[in-house]
Amino acid sequence: MTKGEMESVEVFTSEGKGRGLKAQKEFLPGDVIFAEPAYAAVVFDSLTHVICHTCFKRQERLHRCGQCKFAHYCDRTCQRAAWLNHKNECSAIKKHGKAPTENIRLAARIMWKIEREGSGLSEGCLVSIDDLQNHVDNFGEEEKKELHADVQSFLEFWPPQSQQFGMQYISHVFGVVCCNGFTLSDQRGLQAVGVGIFPNLCQVNHDCWPNCTVIFNNGNHEAVRSMFHTQMRIELRALSKISPGDELSVSYVDFLNVSEERRKQLKKQYYFDCACEHCKKQIKDDLMLAVKQAESKPSAETVKEVVQFSKDTLEKINKARMEGLYHEVVKMCRECLKKQEPVLGDTNIYLLRILSIASEVLSYLQMFEEAADYAKKMVDGYMKIYHPNNAQLGMALMRAGVTHWHAGLIEAGHGLICKAYAILLITHGPSHPITKDLEVMRVQTEMELRMFQQNEFMYYKMREAALKNQKIQVMPEPSNETSPGLFHKKE
Repeated sequence: MTKGEMESVEVFTSEGKGRGLKAQKEFLPGDVIFAEPAYAAVVFDSLTHVICHTCFKRQERLHRCGQCKFAHYCDRTCQRAAWLNHKNECSAIKKHGKAPTENIRLAARIMWKIEREGSGLSEGCLVSIDDLQNHVDNFGEEEKKELHADVQSFLEFWPPQSQQFGMQYISHVFGVVCCNGFTLSDQRGLQAVGVGIFPNLCQVNHDCWPNCTVIFNNGNHEAVRSMFHTQMRIELRALSKISPGDELSVSYVDFLNVSEERRKQLKKQYYFDCACEHCKKQIKDDLMLAVKQAESKPSAETVKEVVQFSKDTLEKINKARMEGLYHEVVKMCRECLKKQEPVLGDTNIYLLRILSIASEVLSYLQMFEEAADYAKKMVDGYMKIYHPNNAQLGMALMRAGVTHWHAGLIEAGHGLICKAYAILLITHGPSHPITKDLEVMRVQTEMELRMFQQNEFMYYKMREAALKNQKIQVMPEPSNETSPGLFHKKE
């Protein structure tokens, strides 16, 4: 975080929320309020050999650390950049015989940094690790058991020649990791690949309808001269106009849930009661629970029955997806949509969830026309519910645009891609890989649209020939995860 950026925000006591951050100057949508490198970060256990341990990009071939054989890097540049943080870890892994779990690795990296720099304020940090919330007192029995096991494993891993910390302090660090770990994603932003601690970001309070969003930027180590390298960082970006003195807020959970459910989730994972405007006034709950407004309005009993059927179907779908039974998933989605159609309104969350799964899985199976139909209904619903500059909405519009494009529906495809591009310019910025990909698609679809408008018959002829000559691009396999959440929490 640069000095200028630090001067544009201020830590203050937010009523009923503890510490918070407020703006010291005006920000417009898309402005970067601050960028912050990780205090410490690690790759998830399951991905340590396919993700670079410095920039968290997914790469085909990674270089392995010759000493511990555990850490992997894009190239020598990333390996050199990692050495300060990896040095102690490297020898500890060699001595221990194997790498411990991600929680223990992250806690150890934090404590080695404290050993090097002290536990006071680090450069560019508004608060120290000591001052971060750990919520250990709020832990339930199960969480306390996990904490105890983590502390024991940590003590077995921690080298005797390193600075020794008291049990209470070690527990504090694990509490901080548990409550403040931020999810890191790969360069496409679609998969959660690691977890990091960003002390300044931890000061930004939650609001279900926030004025900021957080994006993870993997940085750039490919520049010829290292002085032009940019390091991995998070960026806090403004979603709407922010005036001096306004509190900055981000959403810790996806908005696509009724207020009661969001509040339950926030209480369980972050130990606070959400008192934001949208929760207090239950704004948009009516849309998310909408029923068909036909002449004969469905009875409460019918609605209850269809909602229960939808919940049961979603459970079965998850199981089938885990087993890769995609045709089975499609069958269940079609059956569920048939039941929902005469009863649920077009913004009902149960309808939207099924539409989202159906469009994603059908795209993967290359049944693009049916997928496009569902994707259109899904984004029409999303646009009535989400904040106009919500990153999830931008990503959904992008998916829907690509699906329409593949289906040969060039006008609708181009329109959706343009809408997605306008949102992602604000949420991700022009230099993010996703935005760059989208810009390429926007230019391509614009060119095809011009051709289509000039001569529809020729356009379809050329498209047919192009598809015969090249294998149509396969959509990524549907993932069972929703987009990476903001903070990394064990469910």
